Amino acid sequence: MNPEVDFYFDKAEKWQKEQEELRAIALDCQLNEELKWGSPCYTLGKNNVVLIHTFKEYCAFLFFKGALLKDTDNILVHQSENVQAGRQIRFTNLKEIIEQKAILKTYIYQAIEIEKAGLKVALKKTTDFEVVEEFQKKLDEMLDLRQAFYDLTPGRQRGYLLYFSQPKQSKTRESRVENSIANILNGKGLKD
Repeated sequence: MNPEVDFYFDKAEKWQKEQEELRAIALDCQLNEELKWGSPCYTLGKNNVVLIHTFKEYCAFLFFKGALLKDTDNILVHQSENVQAGRQIRFTNLKEIIEQKAILKTYIYQAIEIEKAGLKVALKKTTDFEVVEEFQKKLDEMLDLRQAFYDLTPGRQRGYLLYFSQPKQSKTRESRVENSIANILNGKGLKD
């Protein structure tokens, strides 16, 4: 147990017992405990294996390379079509966690073996993502925007492309593009 992470569990208003049980399971698998992105993260060396996180409706284990796990028990959840690597196992009560303890450890040990083997999730390339017409028009008009966009990291580029493609109405897409130009020109990602 990492004492720097204790406060996270102490302050939990919801899912406290469930999170404590998930913590015990992860630590029992000989992983290191750190606080990353404001949540308890369990690592093997410098590699993230599994994270505990909470939502209004459930708490979960998030496997960073869950797409590579063999989901023999059919319990992994793919949060959305835009999530490429991560997969969750969700819980709504302590009993579920206790009943699945052995299964959860099996999934964690499998994730550990994936890290030891150095396996990577094959991520889509930025070029595989749609460039909406409204953004393409700006890229064609503003060469400095084009250069700034392609200077961004691939992850930041994908973030913008997904953000721009979500709205159904052209007017909303245009607005998102316009509101993002300054950040792109300043080398910032969508959430920087």
